[in-house]
Amino acid sequence: MREILINITYILSACLFIFGIKMLGKAETAKKGNLISSASMLIAVVATLFDRQLLNCDFAMWALIFGGISLGAIIGWAMAKYVKMTSMPEMVALLNGFGGLASLLVGWADFQFNGANPAVNPYFYKTATILAILIGGLTFTGSIYAWGKLSGKISGKAKTFAGQKAVNATIAALCLISSVAFIVLGNYDAAYACMIAGVVLSLALGFAAVMPIGGGDMPVVISLLNSFSGLAASAAGFVIQNNVLIVAGCLVGASGVILSVIMCKAMNRTLYNVLFSGFGATSAKSGEVKGEMKAISTDDAYYVLEAAQNVVFIPGYGMAVAQAQHAVKELATILEDKGAEVRFAIHPVAGRMPGHMNVLLAEADVPYEQLCEMQDVNPIMENVDVAIVIGANDVVNPAAAQDKSSPIYGMPIIEAYKAKSVFCLKRGQGAGFSGLVNSLFFAENTRMIYGDAKGTITDLVSKFKQA
Repeated sequence: MREILINITYILSACLFIFGIKMLGKAETAKKGNLISSASMLIAVVATLFDRQLLNCDFAMWALIFGGISLGAIIGWAMAKYVKMTSMPEMVALLNGFGGLASLLVGWADFQFNGANPAVNPYFYKTATILAILIGGLTFTGSIYAWGKLSGKISGKAKTFAGQKAVNATIAALCLISSVAFIVLGNYDAAYACMIAGVVLSLALGFAAVMPIGGGDMPVVISLLNSFSGLAASAAGFVIQNNVLIVAGCLVGASGVILSVIMCKAMNRTLYNVLFSGFGATSAKSGEVKGEMKAISTDDAYYVLEAAQNVVFIPGYGMAVAQAQHAVKELATILEDKGAEVRFAIHPVAGRMPGHMNVLLAEADVPYEQLCEMQDVNPIMENVDVAIVIGANDVVNPAAAQDKSSPIYGMPIIEAYKAKSVFCLKRGQGAGFSGLVNSLFFAENTRMIYGDAKGTITDLVSKFKQA
């Protein structure tokens, strides 16, 4: 009877996971979906305490369990409280990495104590164990390297060297060989040695796999590593025979893969090209850029905006860095009150993680109906009086549509260059995170407003209020 109730609880928890993930697809239901998913995890944890009969454990074991829960809760609360929205991409990378590390440690620990006499078929058990270790190790170090790039501690440029693909292929082959040896060897000590080799090789492969990927491709890497963390968790679920962990891991793995495909489609590139092309390794040039950047003051920009009837904001990572989302929302509200039609054009890979701009704008309470996808806003861009580009770069670069020599040629972009006037808010004249020069900055209808984006928007808001 106890086993039946536990399995029913696991099914309930899995259903709540599915509903929670479904609700994350819309801004107005995302918060509730997050709470439902958290509640389902709590139900799963409580059910697992009964499933593993941990209620009969001694005080020391309970102290370890609640000590770990308390420590994790404190760290999670501190991260949620003090990590800035600007740092969300690198925080997500870290969480992906620690999820992979947890799966690696579960597989390692279970084999340490139960590997000599597994409760299920030894070949199945060993296969699940080594998958949890390999995927978890790759996810951990790959995520740590991605975190370094996103946080600026490591250069965002792709790092390549002669024979790099051969080196990576060799590490992957050694991982496969050690895994097969681990599975087929009957001797516990020999299998354990192969497992340790797999741990080391998977950690090395994580660094090696992310190293040749440029900063501009980080949104795809983040979603792919998120998928890997789910697959590692699912493998760990098979190791410890926990149904809800298997289901939850599969859900995360599948959603991460789908998101990665969406990101690649948004860039008109294949996943293979993202992972192995070394995009951004050299200082790529997209042909000769004619013209010069023409600056404009906020005073002149105010007069243009004051007469505008159709305005589109195009946010990018620069808005996140400046934490300008609240000021942008205030300016948008002022323009609406003056009779202008206001939209926010969101490119799928804007920012440095999937949905980065949506999160920032939702935090500023921008109405969900004002958020437009790329394919919806491009057909009306020629009728837009002013397009305000806030820190976006590659996702509005006309070279993607006009310059066949550009590395991003063919990538779908928000066609800001078609607007009657374009204001580009930028801190300086340097290239973006991918290292490519944006020809939009040199267009005849573009004016540059240099400086901190929040300060610029706030100055425009003050001018409207004074008027």
